[in-house]
Amino acid sequence: MKKLMFLFIAVIGFTVAGQAQVNISINIGAQPAWGPTGYDHVDYYYLPDIDCYYDVPNKVYVYPSGNSWIRAKQLPAKYRSVDLYNVHKVVINGDNRPYQHADKYRQEYGGFRGKHDQTPIRDSREEKYFESKGHPQHAQWVKDHPNNGGRKGYNKHNDRDDRPGPDRH
Repeated sequence: MKKLMFLFIAVIGFTVAGQAQVNISINIGAQPAWGPTGYDHVDYYYLPDIDCYYDVPNKVYVYPSGNSWIRAKQLPAKYRSVDLYNVHKVVINGDNRPYQHADKYRQEYGGFRGKHDQTPIRDSREEKYFESKGHPQHAQWVKDHPNNGGRKGYNKHNDRDDRPGPDRH
């Protein structure tokens, strides 16, 4: 009987432990230096000032062109004078193609146009943001974390500057 009770408790404990596991995804290092602080994971930023999106994992801007959406490494010339460090960014997670629901996001976040109320990653003093390639402390962070803090897939030869525009604000 004791063996059966032990087996029962072990199965219940294993089941509860299995359900308690949480999948945490962190992509601070992939976020651009102009992104806002406070987010360990971001899929997209919506930029209400210019009605564009930034796809963080793929490092591309998504902007309207006629009736379609263009994906590009840089914004088109008409947006390059925009200082991305000083416009409001809306974090969008869980929507694989938020630009396909653009009317929803325009309506919901259009009121943030012209707001300059977020601290960019570049200006943060929190060490976790030093992983962002555009942060002033990034080079030192790389030296201090030769194995990228234990994260897999790090390639120091891919260490490129993701800051916006031709003059790198």
